[in-house]
This record gives sequence, structure tokens and C-alpha cells, in this order.
Amino acid sequence: MRVFVAGASGALGSYLVPQLVDAGHEVIGTHHSPTSGQLVQALGAEPVRLDLLDPPAVRRAVLDARPDAIVHQVTALADITFGRNLDKIFTVTNRLRTEGTDALLAAAREVGVRRFVAQSFAPYRYFGRDAQLKTEADPVDEVAPPNMQRSADAIRHLEKATLEFGGIALRYGGFYGAANDALIEPVRKRLFPIIGNGGGVFPWMHLDDGAAATVLALEHDGPAIYNIVDDEPAQVRDWLPVLAGALGARPPRHAPAWLARLIAGPAAVLVGTQARGVSNAKAKRELGWTPRYPSWRTGFAQTYSAIAVADGPASNAATRH
Repeated sequence: MRVFVAGASGALGSYLVPQLVDAGHEVIGTHHSPTSGQLVQALGAEPVRLDLLDPPAVRRAVLDARPDAIVHQVTALADITFGRNLDKIFTVTNRLRTEGTDALLAAAREVGVRRFVAQSFAPYRYFGRDAQLKTEADPVDEVAPPNMQRSADAIRHLEKATLEFGGIALRYGGFYGAANDALIEPVRKRLFPIIGNGGGVFPWMHLDDGAAATVLALEHDGPAIYNIVDDEPAQVRDWLPVLAGALGARPPRHAPAWLARLIAGPAAVLVGTQARGVSNAKAKRELGWTPRYPSWRTGFAQTYSAIAVADGPASNAATRH
């Protein structure tokens, strides 16, 4: 197929393009700067510079490309710094998930595209004390933690619009595998504590596995939603020390919930103590997807083996492996 990858130079897009090419697809990849355009070309795609928040430009790009399928991987999360207000941090990404999705779908309808796959997000969709992994059939929580509601609404918009088109929304786990992973520096500097009992569950996904699932999704009919996460969603108290060890950092600090609420805000406390995990059984069953990195336990060690200790255990220099 001719596959139009919006966000081809991003974290997941840079893994996805080579896998699409290897699978025999012809790829047109969007980027946002001359440097990223060179990357897209080197990955094997035809580069197209595009602002997804410019609907006329999106229409022209899609009409010019005449693709058989579109993959929406555009976010604005590179090199972000987490803070108390996630909605503020995700402002542009929320627009890309709403306005950008609508622009792509409008162009897709006009050109007659039949397959559309979009990047959604699995973590932070469920909260509570229930230890059972959630499936795609379980309704997500309508009310999000404080300062996360607009972000949750944007994801819901993306999923609803994608399904109404007849496409597939992939709820990826938390990414790892990129040199600029947002958690690397906070974990190395011990700025990411275990809050309270550390019982919040987080589902992980290596970028290579996310790309593989996306290639498989293009071969399937929608509408559908799939959780693309590894086999072991885990509590913060379990995975965070392992990540710190893989980065050569000192063990994470512990913070009581009341203190974390003052410093990081109530959303961080809820996420760190009550977030629930999701199951990948449907993606394995229907897509035939098998993660190359089935667990973060081994994935972290393999992925971050190239992280060198520069000035001590808490000060490392990250390099792309």
C-alpha cells in the first residue's frame, strides 16, 4: 500500500517507517523541520513537510500523496518536562489529537482512503482499587484526575472520530526505547519518587513493538481499538527501581502522598497510587502480535545498556543504542 505516515520523524514514527518499508509498503512521511526531513528520507520514506494544525495544507498533502492508508502518529511531546498541570504540557498535543485528527480524516474521506490507524494512549484511563487488568471492552473513566481532563477528552475525541471513520485506534503503553525518553533525566536525578504505596499500575511498550503492532493493524479492518502494551503491566514500586538500576541511577526516593500532593499535585498522587493496567490479549489474538520485549524487566536492561555513567551513578549520558 501507499501509506501516509503523519509524524514519521517522531519517536514511534522513526521505528515505524523502516518496518513499513520492510513489509513492502511505499511510505510518505511527514516532518516538521529540514533536519527531520532528512531523517524521514534516510528511513526510506518520501518526506513531506507538514503542520497538522493547518487543515488546507493537510488536505493538499493527502490529495497529492493519494495514499491507500493513513497512520496518525503526530504529537508534540519531544523533550517535554513534566509538571503539576499535564493539560498545560499537553496543550499542543491535545490540539493535534482533535483538530489534527479531524483534518486528516476529512482529507482521507475526500481522497477515498479506506484504512486509518491512530495513536491513542493506554495509561491513566482507569483508576481505583480493582487489581484486574482492563480490556478494550471496559469503559474508560469519564472523569479524569485534576489537570488531566482536557487531555483525556482529546484522546476520547481521537478514538471516537477514528472509530466513526471505520479506523483503528491503538492504545499504546508508555513508550521506551528513544534516547530522549522523558523519564530518563527525572529518574537519574531522583526527581521521580515512589508516591505512597506505589500501587499505581503502568503498562509499558517498547517503540519497536509499537511499530510492529501498527504494521499489523494496517492489514486489519476496523473499527477497532487495541491495547498495545507488554505482558506485564506493573506497579510503580516494582518498575521504577528497575528503571533506575538500568540507568545506573540511585534507587528512587519515597514520598508520602500528602507531600507529593503539595509538590506534584493531586493527579500525580492518583496516578502513582491508583492507576490501573490493561491487557494486551485482544491485540495478540486478533492482530497476531507478539511483543519482542514482553516485559519491561528485561526490556529496560536491554534498551538502556548504552547509557554510560559520566560523573557518578546519578549523572549519565544517554546515547541512542
